Amino acid sequence: MNTHIQDVRVRYAPSPTGLQHVGGIRTALFNYLFARSKGGKFILRLEDTDRTRTDDSYVQNLYDTFDWLKFKWDEGPDCGGAFGSYVQSERSELYKKYAQELIEKEKAYYCFCSAQRIDEVRQQREAAHSSESGYDRFCRSIEPQEAAKKAAAGELCTIRLKIPLGENTVFYDHLLGEIEWKNDDVNPDPVLLKSDGFPTYHLANVVDDHLMEISHIMRAQEWLPSVPLHVIMYRAFGWTPPEFCHLPMVMGQDGKKLSKRHGATSIDEFRKQGYLPEALINYVALLGASYEEGKDIYTLEELTQRFSLEKLNKAPAVFDYKKLEWYNGQYIRMKTDEELASLCLPYAINAGLFGSEEPTAQQRDVFVAIMALVKERLTFLNEVPEKVAYLFREPEIPAAEEFIPKKCDLTKTIELLQIGKELAGSLAQTPDDEQAENFIKAEAQKREIKLGDLMMPLRVAITGSRVSPPLFGSLRILGAERSTDRIENALKNLRG
Repeated sequence: MNTHIQDVRVRYAPSPTGLQHVGGIRTALFNYLFARSKGGKFILRLEDTDRTRTDDSYVQNLYDTFDWLKFKWDEGPDCGGAFGSYVQSERSELYKKYAQELIEKEKAYYCFCSAQRIDEVRQQREAAHSSESGYDRFCRSIEPQEAAKKAAAGELCTIRLKIPLGENTVFYDHLLGEIEWKNDDVNPDPVLLKSDGFPTYHLANVVDDHLMEISHIMRAQEWLPSVPLHVIMYRAFGWTPPEFCHLPMVMGQDGKKLSKRHGATSIDEFRKQGYLPEALINYVALLGASYEEGKDIYTLEELTQRFSLEKLNKAPAVFDYKKLEWYNGQYIRMKTDEELASLCLPYAINAGLFGSEEPTAQQRDVFVAIMALVKERLTFLNEVPEKVAYLFREPEIPAAEEFIPKKCDLTKTIELLQIGKELAGSLAQTPDDEQAENFIKAEAQKREIKLGDLMMPLRVAITGSRVSPPLFGSLRILGAERSTDRIENALKNLRG
């Protein structure tokens, strides 16, 4: 494959008709990695020719998503470049000009068929159980001079591509090899320019890829059926097509194309759930590609150094949410306490953890200190508020049975918690977990009680739950006085 460094120009060309989803991001990421690995350029182009479904909020979502993911294009609508405009709706005159060029070369023709006529043909075919589909090429036989006169007189028309009949179109795909397609199986004479003067996807896509000097088209395999049509168009213009590489599909665990029924697919959903962009990029980069035996964690920089088209797999990639969760946990644990606190803060504020919008300086210090307690137990950032709420507000005192260790009764539990209260002040003042553990172990041995029996009611009194972040760290953050008060309240409750 021709991949000279100065030649490589690739693009991500989404339609702003929906939120950015994981399949689109994978396409963008592979294009970015390929461009960076070859010292080339990565371009963003907005294919907004579907005016009924295009929405500015989706354009904003695109920008927000890539700001969050922290990888960016070299040329695009927001940063410009030598090949602008990078928004198709701003390039309408260009498409008209090139559609006209194909008319002049007799590679395209004017079509005066109404939507009603086309619908009638479809209905007649259905009634006759005909295998024919698509346009019946009715206007293809109109003499070009006559058609030009009708168009010039203002008669409503579209411009259709003249598909060469009885031939095959051959093209090479880097991943799939040489592909031969019968022209008779290509969409019959598709519309290039609509009657409102707007281009269809096919015309705009081919013209823009040529004019923007795109060297390689890397996109999902679902676009493969459009390639023969595009290759026919390139040849009609007398242009050399870019090189093609259709990426492996992304499937759910059930072998069907990844969709909402499998779980989160939009990047917004992953963000809200508390995924880190680094985890998502690392995992998505492995969907359909392999880099190095025995290595799982890659920075974006490492991925750009290792990426090549030869490392792509033909087989569909399976999106494994559990594996992505594992990656997220790994990246959470790589953060410093300060970094993690900063990432979790919006979730905590949103949950009302600090009582008001912003934490006080003291609350912020406590929040940073807590990170060491929860870091090893986190899968998502949005789990933090629930896990640490007991350190900011008094937890509800659970039912008596929650306090009672196995093979103990209420009387024994009250005794154990009374001992815990005596030890809490000292535990809260020990500088680290190891010292705290040695201290409480020695006390348990001295009193001939099981360590687990002593710890459990103490944990429930302090945190409000049997399952919580580490007890000794919690005692240190709360301090001796607050810890003792909580135990006293629990004891009153149990005695009552």
